[in-house]
Formats: sequence, C-alpha cells, structure tokens
Amino acid sequence: MWIAWIEFDLLLGDVHSLKQKRGVLRPLIAGLRRLTEASVAEVGSHDLHRRASIGLAVVSGDAGHATEVLDRAERQVAAHPEFTLLSARRRLRRSDDD
Repeated sequence: MWIAWIEFDLLLGDVHSLKQKRGVLRPLIAGLRRLTEASVAEVGSHDLHRRASIGLAVVSGDAGHATEVLDRAERQVAAHPEFTLLSARRRLRRSDDD
C-alpha cells in the first residue's frame, strides 16, 4: 500500500477577511475532491486571511497512481487565478516503510 500527500502553501489575492478566504477556498477544496477522489482539507494558516495551507492525501495500491493523483492536484491548484501557489511539498511512502 502507498500513502501519498501534498501540502500547498497559497497566497490569496484580493481577500480582506476570513469570510472571503473561505469563499475562495471552499470551491478549490470541493474541486480537488471531485478531481482526485482524495481527502482534502485546509491544514494551516487558519487565522491569516491572505495565506492558506491545503493538504491532500491519497492511498493506493500503486505508487504510479498515487503520484499521478498528486500531479493532477498540483496542476489544478497552479491553474487558479485567485491565488499564487508559493510551494507544494509532497511525500510518498510505502506502508511497510519504517
């Protein structure tokens, strides 16, 4: 079994409140869930209105499939004009790794 995850560090554009931040992130998270069928959540920078950390995790029987899911998610995030993708940190682990 392979476990893969990616964390996106985002700089949001014209956002001036946490309510506006939620309005930008909600469609992104829903779209990533539909596109990848993976678990997606806001995982950091909760109290900052112009920054966001989004995490996505997937479990697969094949490392190649898990990597493709992360690649697809990263392309989707990078294509959004509402924010700037500052970084994307990813990991891929096998379940029996120590």
